[in-house]
Amino acid sequence: MSIIVTDSGFSSPDIEDSATTHNPRATIDLPSDFDPTQITPELLQARCIRIELPSFADGRCFTLATLLRRRGYAGHLRAFGHVLADQYAMARRSGFDDVQISDELATRQPEAQWQYRADWRAHDYQARLRQTAT
Repeated sequence: MSIIVTDSGFSSPDIEDSATTHNPRATIDLPSDFDPTQITPELLQARCIRIELPSFADGRCFTLATLLRRRGYAGHLRAFGHVLADQYAMARRSGFDDVQISDELATRQPEAQWQYRADWRAHDYQARLRQTAT
């Protein structure tokens, strides 16, 4: 089983359809090493894209999420795998809508640790710099 982490806290995962030739707008899973040159107009039409983090030390997913958003992806973007609570703010700033973690990780890093980072806009150093520049 798994847990979905949002700015509001923990929730149960919703049922998602995998993309098929009959349902191309369903959920598509991408590895963190997905080649950004392979981002196609069809991929940008997916209802949900999940990007896997094989290790908490693998930051390529954040770059991929940013690239997808910059190229116009407006669907649901979810990080899943080995995401830590400390990475939640970065995931949200990169364009992810939420994070999917294992029950085991949710036990080790309870909801309070994730919610502590839920106000990810307030802790953005760039926003603070813009405020002082005006």
